[in-house]
Amino acid sequence: MGRGKFKGKPTGRRHFSTPEEMLAGTSSRPRTFRQEEAEEVEEEIESESEEESGDESEKRKGTEGVMEISNPNIVKKKNLKARDVDLEKTTELSRREREEIEKQKSHERWMKMQEQGKTESAKKDLERLELIRQQRAEAAKKREEEKAAKESKKVEARK
Repeated sequence: MGRGKFKGKPTGRRHFSTPEEMLAGTSSRPRTFRQEEAEEVEEEIESESEEESGDESEKRKGTEGVMEISNPNIVKKKNLKARDVDLEKTTELSRREREEIEKQKSHERWMKMQEQGKTESAKKDLERLELIRQQRAEAAKKREEEKAAKESKKVEARK
């Protein structure tokens, strides 16, 4: 029977284990490296929790186990436990964060001054607004006078 253009390779066949096989642990699928590594890590965690932790019992990388190194620049990472964390301690902000906060505060101050009309741009805006109000009032007064003049002409024309 023809299979079409592409033929399956014998190495490409997949075998999927059923959920029952996975739960029972009888899957014929070989374990992957990551799974084995994760199990080893879990075993190490369990063994470390049972033993008391000490500086000498730690695994050392490379030649550290063979030679004793006294480098004053090496920073040993400190593992803090949840009960040792100080919540009241304030963390210092980075330069960018400080500048951002200062920028926000100065903008808020400027907006407050703007609302009160104390900045130069606010004063100019208020002057322009006052000038526009005067012009509109004069235009309204002029329209009323013209309207009154028109009505008086109509009254005279009827007589």
